[in-house]
Amino acid sequence: AMADAADQKMSFLEHLGELRTRIVWSLIPTLIGMIVAFRFSDRIITFVARPLSTVNVELIALTPTETFWTSMKMALIAGVFLATPVILWQVWAFVVPGLHTHERRFAGPFIIIGSLLFVLGGAFALFVVMPFSVIWLTNFGQSQGVRAMYSVALYADFVMKFTLAFGVIFEVPLALTMLSRMGVVTPQFLAKNRKYAILLNVILAAFLTPTGDVLNLSLMAGPLIVLYEVGILAARIFGGRAGAAAETVPAS
Repeated sequence: AMADAADQKMSFLEHLGELRTRIVWSLIPTLIGMIVAFRFSDRIITFVARPLSTVNVELIALTPTETFWTSMKMALIAGVFLATPVILWQVWAFVVPGLHTHERRFAGPFIIIGSLLFVLGGAFALFVVMPFSVIWLTNFGQSQGVRAMYSVALYADFVMKFTLAFGVIFEVPLALTMLSRMGVVTPQFLAKNRKYAILLNVILAAFLTPTGDVLNLSLMAGPLIVLYEVGILAARIFGGRAGAAAETVPAS
């Protein structure tokens, strides 16, 4: 019994060591991407501030260092998006020991599709959700007689949280498909527990929404629910460890 406990402890420590290694190898390309993106930080800030021009609002800096540190944070988020393929490769390398041999060939699709979904989620936030929510919320405030002048740091935090959150939630179909292939869940289980998933999606959207208002909660919860349904469909088509394993067993 003591030997088993020691083996379990060593296995746990080995997993922690492996996780630390994967995190380090994810941080390195992220920092490289951050350095590259920092050279274009002025263009990034101008881009994310474009919805404000339609409602006649300007960004202001409340401290001498605010713009610099905002540029650094924006460059870091851009670095995460640039490093997404490498980060997903590290995720794959961490989970691959739990996969069957015939499932390990999905490394390429996992990295490519995961990267595309993450970027697509960020683009959806920047081009669809952000302009709509910023303009609507600003107009609402101005209709109450409030003159809007936004801090560049607070506005950037608002944009970055939305962008990262949508990048992550767009990974839902891929995550559900992978869980199905690993035998953790089945499409039938996901469909049967749809109502609980919708409730969890709304709670998650409330947690991820920076402002906490009903509009932005709906803008995040809606895509989450749709992506869950897409995930069920993808799990039906591409998931299923049992089915995949059966294909590899010759008929007797």
